[in-house]
Amino acid sequence: MNWLAALRSALRALAANTLRSILTMLGIIIGVAAVVTMIAVGRGATERVQEQMKGLGSNIMLVLPGSVTAGGVRLGAQTGQGLTEDDAVAIARDVPEVQVAAPNLRTGAQVVVGNTNWSTSIFGTTNDYLEGRDWPLATGRLFEAAELQGSAKVAIIGQTVATQLFGDADPMDQVIRVKKVPVTVIGILDKKGQNSMGQDQDDIVIVPISTYRNRIQGGSAGKLKRIGSISVKVKEGHSMKQAEDNIKDLLRQRMKVQPGADDPFSIRNLTEILQAQEASSQVMTLLLAAVAGISLIIGGIGIMNIMLVSVTERTREIGLRMAVGARGRDILAQFLIEAVTLSLIGGAIGVLLGAVATWGVARFSGWNVDMSAASIVLAAGFSAFVGVFFGFYPARRASKLLPIQALRYE
Repeated sequence: MNWLAALRSALRALAANTLRSILTMLGIIIGVAAVVTMIAVGRGATERVQEQMKGLGSNIMLVLPGSVTAGGVRLGAQTGQGLTEDDAVAIARDVPEVQVAAPNLRTGAQVVVGNTNWSTSIFGTTNDYLEGRDWPLATGRLFEAAELQGSAKVAIIGQTVATQLFGDADPMDQVIRVKKVPVTVIGILDKKGQNSMGQDQDDIVIVPISTYRNRIQGGSAGKLKRIGSISVKVKEGHSMKQAEDNIKDLLRQRMKVQPGADDPFSIRNLTEILQAQEASSQVMTLLLAAVAGISLIIGGIGIMNIMLVSVTERTREIGLRMAVGARGRDILAQFLIEAVTLSLIGGAIGVLLGAVATWGVARFSGWNVDMSAASIVLAAGFSAFVGVFFGFYPARRASKLLPIQALRYE
């Protein structure tokens, strides 16, 4: 048979009932647009979480101090022993699963260069923090051992701070004032971007923890070296759960916590939190895609219904064509082509509508989206399948008509 002639005949038949054809395609259009948009939004959400995991670093845990609870009553932060730098050293030394454990102190402050100032986060820690976060330097160097021990006036700054304070100028070896303490920039961090809370990770100034305590915070060397948290990186291939249990046992022993008493600290597995977010976003994407797929199926049912009506309306035409030599497979092909043409045109319009909807979501809601060629091919291919699947029965019914009966149909 001549497939081109069959296609022209199918297009003429659809054009003869334009409004009905458009209404028939509506389900396919909505379904394809929904599939394309939902997959784009879902992929964007998943990639966003993956970026956050990459920015966080792999196998990261955070140990935080907590207050003592007695009889269900929290007695306040001063009742707990808190965490110290020695606890971080002990974790790195005595827990075999741990690669590094970095003590951290943090505050917010104005940083001043000449007439320019910028409010940012001041972080007191060690080089282990950058190793744990997989956070390399874009330029410069890390802290030296003497600088870490001697409260040296040096700092490593993030990309945002560098841009806000120096613009296009080179910040290296420049002096900035942190709470009126002059420190020299010895390194600039590589770009990290936003974290899971939407905070700019590059908006940071890192100083040696001894510098933070003795110069910025104004602590005394004779006081116990309290810290705000401990960043722990677990060795690759080791169990995060085992590391967490060992850290908990070690800290309870060091703090002399009685059996059955609550932990005066908490441990957060940040990697597991982000992995759970990624899994939930993937599940949500699948659910939304499934709902969109139902729209496609409903559109296919609409195509089947209209094609059955078309077979009934054109029964005499079918009989006439058969009488002049058309075979059953020719009739089958024509009606299948009509059904697939409806689906493909609807799918193409749906893809365009989905692209517009995806752009709108990204433009007005600020969500991350990722519209891939694979999702477009999937949606278009599924719409073609819907046309073949739901168009086959009406086409087969038309091809089985007997010419004599079809010609007598009123």
